Amino acid sequence: MRIVIFLVVLIVGLMAYVRFAPTDTARWHQMPDTAEPGDVQEAGGFRAVRRMTAPAADVLMALEQRALATPRTTLLAGSVAEGMLTFQTRSLLWGFPDHTTVAVQDDLIVIYGRLRFGQSDMGVNKARIAAWLETLGPLTEPL
Repeated sequence: MRIVIFLVVLIVGLMAYVRFAPTDTARWHQMPDTAEPGDVQEAGGFRAVRRMTAPAADVLMALEQRALATPRTTLLAGSVAEGMLTFQTRSLLWGFPDHTTVAVQDDLIVIYGRLRFGQSDMGVNKARIAAWLETLGPLTEPL
């Protein structure tokens, strides 16, 4: 019985840590330079780059609205005026945070999603970014 109690306390403690660990905004509100449109799968993340066919502010506003409509997603840093926004999306059960940064680089819109804890996001960032890109429609060129 002690082992069961210990395991329950351990699991609850891990869940609390994942949900309440402080977030270093400066660490996540960054974007690597990107040279050309395309998709890049990384360990624990995904980056999509598209050429914009509309003004940058329009594309960023559309992405901001779509991101904030995503369940358990909040704006962590940035603004449309700044040209870069970083969102935090938490998983339903454990509350694992993923960070997605959206930025304008010249005539490109870059969306970069990555996990905070662990090694693999099991495709969650790619799926979320693909859903956000669908919202943009004629505001960007398809790949």
